[in-house]
Amino acid sequence: YITELGAENLVIGVSSPEYIYSEKLQNLLKQGKIQNVGSEQKYDVEKIISLKPDAIFTNYIASFDNTYQLLKNNGIQVIFLDEFMEQKPLEKTAYLKLFGKLFGKDKEAETKYNKIKKNYNELKQMALNAKTKPVVLANEMYGDVWYMPGGKTSVANYISDANAEYILKNNTDEKALPMSFEEVYAKSGNVQYWINAGNHASKKEMLGMNPFYGKLEVFNKGKIYVITGKERLKANDFFESGAVRSDLILKDYIKIFHPELLPDYQFTYIKELQ
Repeated sequence: YITELGAENLVIGVSSPEYIYSEKLQNLLKQGKIQNVGSEQKYDVEKIISLKPDAIFTNYIASFDNTYQLLKNNGIQVIFLDEFMEQKPLEKTAYLKLFGKLFGKDKEAETKYNKIKKNYNELKQMALNAKTKPVVLANEMYGDVWYMPGGKTSVANYISDANAEYILKNNTDEKALPMSFEEVYAKSGNVQYWINAGNHASKKEMLGMNPFYGKLEVFNKGKIYVITGKERLKANDFFESGAVRSDLILKDYIKIFHPELLPDYQFTYIKELQ
């Protein structure tokens, strides 16, 4: 949100900089204009206080209540963000307007938001022109569990807006559902596309990690996609600019499910596994 509004120069400290994709922020870190103040595991509270920020943006962690109080006692506003809980793509984009208010960039935020919203809705309309509605599988297994996004999660909303059919489309959960491989296998017979399949480098590597994948029809005959198209070391721009640019994520998904509608478009965040 900050980089979309060009407000990088207002940032004086960040935690876990290795997960930041923005080159501009990384350069400011190198120049010492932005300080590293620790990680989600351990913040350097003294350093934060010495930097005298007006406010801190963070997501709320109950065990940090004492830290939050200490910061407030030192005159620092602590602003909790829940944008990661938003399941409707454009509602996540709309946090841009909140940052616009906080940074005195109301106009720019409003203009950007309206442009992204217009793009998104036009793409959604365009997807309805597709001749087919392919069936889609999402996420992957961790150990013995497949955390399948619920039917009202952002992944499911993107699939639906891109005019494809998600295998759990009738489910009403806004969170991931733990499923066994057998449960997923039973539902995946006519799946053509498998999206958000972890951060693997190849199908071979994927199979090495979990030989069960080879039993899925989509693994052998369909297409598999990962969200690592814009990755640098530990940083992944899908989770950074992608939080704002829901229009580009939707465009990526339409390109997967209905490539004929976007013949000249190259993926922004996603890539196909070979």
